[in-house]
Amino acid sequence: MHHTAIEDAQALVFGTLMCAFGLVILTSAGLVTGQTAGLAVLISYTTGWGFAPVFFVINIPFYALAFARMGVRFTLKTFAAVALLSAFAALLPHFVSFELLHPGLASLLFGAVTGAGLLAIFRHGASLGGVGIVALYAQERLGMQAGWVQLGFDAVLFAVALLLLDPVLVGWSLLGAVVVNTILGVNHRRDRYIGT
Repeated sequence: MHHTAIEDAQALVFGTLMCAFGLVILTSAGLVTGQTAGLAVLISYTTGWGFAPVFFVINIPFYALAFARMGVRFTLKTFAAVALLSAFAALLPHFVSFELLHPGLASLLFGAVTGAGLLAIFRHGASLGGVGIVALYAQERLGMQAGWVQLGFDAVLFAVALLLLDPVLVGWSLLGAVVVNTILGVNHRRDRYIGT
């Protein structure tokens, strides 16, 4: 399906804003996620560096794969999505905070909000970089569902998180990653939505 530039812009703003809000929920509860964002969160927790610049820089090497395998349009949209998420992630904590947030609820809310955001981004021909680029490439070229590919990458990241964070928080975090990837696995299927 071809979208207009205005439709693409609306989807990228909506999707990245929802994902940034999901990250505020996630990090407010001390949780972690998978994919490139999860790596940036772990680096942020362990170094004190801000999530936004770490996330932006981590994604730079993946643009070569995006360009070579997915084309210039996908690469530019993905770059825009990464830049928007980085900006929103830097700004939102100045406007949103939580006095009480149970990690279980935080994990579920993160998963639901982020899953919806990623769906909008994916359906408009972009990703949030990193593992998302690899997952979408695998879906487009190999017929593998993007959500399930990402879940495999997430397993490795959570194993590292167990070495660095409270195992209970990592357990709650895993729930959020499962929710995100289940939403993508069920709703972003090549046989139902891609190319229709």
